[in-house]
Amino acid sequence: MIVSRDWAGKRYAVLGLARSGAATVSALLEGGARVVAWDSDPAKREALAPLPFRGGAGGGALPQTLPPEGAPHPNPSPEGEGLDFIDLDTLDLSGFDALVVSPGVPLNTHPLAAAARAAGVPVIGDIELFAQARHDLPPHKVVGITGTNGKSTTTALVHHILKTAGVPTLMGGNIGLPILGQEPLPEGGVYVLELSSYQIDLTQSLDCDVAVLLNITPDHLDRYDGFEGYAASKARLFAMQSAGHVAVVGAGDEASANIAQGLAGRTDDLVTIAPGMIDQTRWPALQGPHNAQNAQAAIAVARALGIAKDVIEAGLRTYASLPHRMQHVATRNGVAFVNDSKATNPDSTAPALAAFPRVHWIVGGKRKGDDLDACTAHLDHVVAAYTIGEAAPLFFDLLKDKVPVVEQSGTLEAAVAHAAAAAQPGDTVLLSPACASFDQFRDYEARGDAFRAAVEVLA
Repeated sequence: MIVSRDWAGKRYAVLGLARSGAATVSALLEGGARVVAWDSDPAKREALAPLPFRGGAGGGALPQTLPPEGAPHPNPSPEGEGLDFIDLDTLDLSGFDALVVSPGVPLNTHPLAAAARAAGVPVIGDIELFAQARHDLPPHKVVGITGTNGKSTTTALVHHILKTAGVPTLMGGNIGLPILGQEPLPEGGVYVLELSSYQIDLTQSLDCDVAVLLNITPDHLDRYDGFEGYAASKARLFAMQSAGHVAVVGAGDEASANIAQGLAGRTDDLVTIAPGMIDQTRWPALQGPHNAQNAQAAIAVARALGIAKDVIEAGLRTYASLPHRMQHVATRNGVAFVNDSKATNPDSTAPALAAFPRVHWIVGGKRKGDDLDACTAHLDHVVAAYTIGEAAPLFFDLLKDKVPVVEQSGTLEAAVAHAAAAAQPGDTVLLSPACASFDQFRDYEARGDAFRAAVEVLA
């Protein structure tokens, strides 16, 4: 577990007790902090019940200090150490050292975030706590990777190259296990963090040895003051860096290119990735133009960390796709089935369409916009489209005059069955939905698992 001596005796309020929130509470307690925590789900509170409580009710039961849900509650006593469960909406945050929230909490609209700001209390996330703990860890380096699309693949690829080189390394942030819940690396290790804009918003002091921005396209605009605000959030990753640390920036879109231009004074510390294809034939899991950028970014990071060229090449060659990201799940009767459920917006789907010459495209879900314009340039690869979910009627109308065949399938299972029946040897049945999953599935992972299950039952 990663902890900081600086947390001892401080007071923290933690909102949200899913994986990262639970790991945050455990780390803060291990560091000697006093913690008040809340989650509206009683099961998540119960899961933390074995931790030490100031109220004296350890073990399997909730502490005796827990008030009725929604009832007002005075601030807990500053004496002692341990954990209280208190609905934070009823709590005066004055005197707390920070409010720690999950990235899913909308800072622009959530009343608790506003209350913390009014009380002069910093609103942070677990990545900021990791940044605070760094001086207590063995000497190490940190790579931070952000971007609208491709950050999970690039993070996993850098991690894989480092493992290939024999460098101790961990993945964290928006991928893998919560960073605070992992064991610290030995001296010389490298932490590789995937960072969403939400996580960057909750971070104030993460000084990355290598910071990466892959691209910026419209996404999550309900959380920001327009596209410019979203881009500014991404750019903060570089503002937190010390002089001499390396910035890697993609220049394939205007917003990222503008950020690169603003960093131009860094000269030797700036690596700009220009659009364009590189030879990917030796890297079976890194096909398509989007993976060309991901690979170039990973190569730049590995070089900045001093990894030898032949080791980098070995890592690129042996890398295996992440689940739900251009993942080949099966070949049936000469037809490839590819799970790209992580593509939750049209900009992330476009490169997947470009990667295959003849595509049976399963598209739809909870849409984030009213168009598929980002995919237009690659619709000549689509021989048939099968629309699903909430967006099915709209996407049917958008595509019916642009691709040879469009079917309003409704469900993922129906789309898989109909695409498999129509596909010919050499074709690809591609789940790349260009939408969120929440209309029909718990998350994109559940949607990808359902795709795999539907493929497995095909004759």
